[in-house]
Amino acid sequence: MNLLRYTPAVFFFCIVLPVHAQSEVRTVETRNYTDVLKLFDEIGYTADRWQSGLREVPRIELTRIPQRWQKQSSHIPVKDKKRVFFRLATPGILLANEKVKADREQMLNKISKQNTSDDQWLVELALKYKVIEKGASTLGSDDLARLKKRVDIIPPSLALAQAAEESGWGTSRFAVQGNSLFGQWDFSGKGIKPKEQRKQLGNYGIAKFDEPQQSIEAYFLNLNTHRAYKQLREKRAAMRENDIKPSGWELAKTLDKYSERGKDYVKSLHSIMSYNKLMPVDDAYLWDQGIIIVSPVP
Repeated sequence: MNLLRYTPAVFFFCIVLPVHAQSEVRTVETRNYTDVLKLFDEIGYTADRWQSGLREVPRIELTRIPQRWQKQSSHIPVKDKKRVFFRLATPGILLANEKVKADREQMLNKISKQNTSDDQWLVELALKYKVIEKGASTLGSDDLARLKKRVDIIPPSLALAQAAEESGWGTSRFAVQGNSLFGQWDFSGKGIKPKEQRKQLGNYGIAKFDEPQQSIEAYFLNLNTHRAYKQLREKRAAMRENDIKPSGWELAKTLDKYSERGKDYVKSLHSIMSYNKLMPVDDAYLWDQGIIIVSPVP
């Protein structure tokens, strides 16, 4: 579990997707995991297509993590458990990256121009990414350099491995009670209390979210802003400078501070990525079609 946490505010969770003018929205009610697998087969979101090299992922919005998943997942084949988790977690991660990519493109475009120090959009972005303090109204060259390192994607293979590790494939108490996929700590008093709280660390809880998509985006912001993950950002920036696509496998090596397990935590992430063949997910993209809302019902 992450020791250095965001203080707030893959399978059953809400992915908030932009609705384009010509996009169709379809709602599918599900009562168990087999309904989800049937949907995957119906829309061609299958292992065969993935193994053929197709990396297109449907825009799926799952409204919540149903508590029944915690019990059901212990009685189903492991391959089905992973299939549901990974295929429903991936769209939310890709969506988060889609948003980050859009901000990064706009940021780089603005930075390439002169007289951007007081650009209000850039100032607000710098505040979001904790480059400057609240009240600041201008950006210096060092601020812009730091912003470029922070506003960038998280490789999907890494995010999927951490979501699986931190949430127990979405079955943890924090996942089903608070849509929390990454075990981020909360010191606001609004988090979910661990059963065995470590008093020496203060009065903390695990952050809870209205939608799992919020958990994903909070995790992205955590890696992109917290001082503990500076090495990840530096390594990612170095890969960019050398025209190397950021790799989940390589960036995982920098996350020994995400858990008290240190290097063993990194080994665990690599094991999940290797055994489940997650590296190709770094090449995945969202389809340019309608949105499917998966709504678990009682």
